[in-house]
Amino acid sequence: MRNGMKGLFAGISLFAFGASASAQELTIFWAEWDPANYLQELVNEYEAETGVAVTVETTPWQDFQTKAFTEFNARGSAYDMVVGDSQWLGAASEAGHYVDLTEFFNKHKLNEVMAPATVKYYAEYPANSGKYWAIPAEGDAVGWAYRKDWFEDPEEMEAFKAKYGYDLAPPQTWAQMRDIAEFFHRPDENRYGIAIYTDNSYDGLVMGVENAIFSYGGELGNYETYEVEGIINSEQNVKALEMYRELYGYTPPGWAKTFFVENNQAITENLAAMSMNYFAFFPALVNEASNPNAEVTGFFANPEGPDGDQFAALGGQGISIVSYSDNKEEAMKFLEWFIQDDVQKRWAELGGYTAHAKTLESEEFRNATPYNEAFYQTMFKVKDFWATPEYAELLIQMNQRIYPYIVGGEGTAKEALDALATDWKGTFEKYNRYE
Repeated sequence: MRNGMKGLFAGISLFAFGASASAQELTIFWAEWDPANYLQELVNEYEAETGVAVTVETTPWQDFQTKAFTEFNARGSAYDMVVGDSQWLGAASEAGHYVDLTEFFNKHKLNEVMAPATVKYYAEYPANSGKYWAIPAEGDAVGWAYRKDWFEDPEEMEAFKAKYGYDLAPPQTWAQMRDIAEFFHRPDENRYGIAIYTDNSYDGLVMGVENAIFSYGGELGNYETYEVEGIINSEQNVKALEMYRELYGYTPPGWAKTFFVENNQAITENLAAMSMNYFAFFPALVNEASNPNAEVTGFFANPEGPDGDQFAALGGQGISIVSYSDNKEEAMKFLEWFIQDDVQKRWAELGGYTAHAKTLESEEFRNATPYNEAFYQTMFKVKDFWATPEYAELLIQMNQRIYPYIVGGEGTAKEALDALATDWKGTFEKYNRYE
């Protein structure tokens, strides 16, 4: 995206907020990664237009949440805006750390401007409340990379069709993905079928499993009523978990604690035919300096489940105004600039993953990189984990219940999910969510 879209857009029209002669400064807090660098490039252009200097201050991912909430809880004014994880919405809004952006959202019709699915999970809390606390900023979700040279080899294509009865191609369904993983799983050749997330230390495994659950027609629970019994342990979710466990059997050896780094290595080191990862990490796979297989790496969106449902786990972040900022009015003006059509196009041009519907739908965006078409398809079909303040407890409980089944084969999928339903119900009772 960063290189492919260079020059596609003619530049941003000047957006004047009066002379804004006062030497205002704004600070945006985010994690330390490439998109933050792209955002700094973008906001430099805001300074050139308005005279308001904007600094994107970053910290390593492992410190991001702790540092942000330490500042929030101290009611500190160090940050005017934060590009926070979607799961922060509940904790930050209920504690009064975020400015309510509902009026801003409705005034600018952001439900229509941004891809609707991204609005639901990056901005709204509680679920279906019509209250908004962030603007979708860095869109992201889980997609798939695959080895085109393996898929398009004539001998492999002939052998696959002889065995499965249909053409070898990027999978349209999870059942096809299982077949392809099985077909390419050849330990004696040091070649394996698929790389999936299994790291249970935070949200890697859970987000990987979500891709199956949501596309099998399942849900994690009712985000409005906190009902979980019969939902998290539904028949659809049991089948989805069983499929994820089956796919784990086709991963490379030692794949029991893997996340985005290892899943890119599965492609760069010739280990797997297909690899799950966030779109944010795909630029490294089209760069020949970091992927010797860049020319033969393709991409596809998360496949459909057995009944045609097709969703993907949400990544990325929205941008919020911090309640304790001394510059809330200027921050609001910045957000008005940020949501403009031409600014969102520029954001994509620089390498940011926009959630802006018109930009996503444009031919320029969809053809700018080998993975943008899959990204466009995905961002209208994303779903997310719980955003309640107690989400961390829910995440730990889910990891503890499903990890032994997936990587160790302990018990059954039904037993794991029944136990998880009990865990989650107890957690919501502890926090009085049913009152």
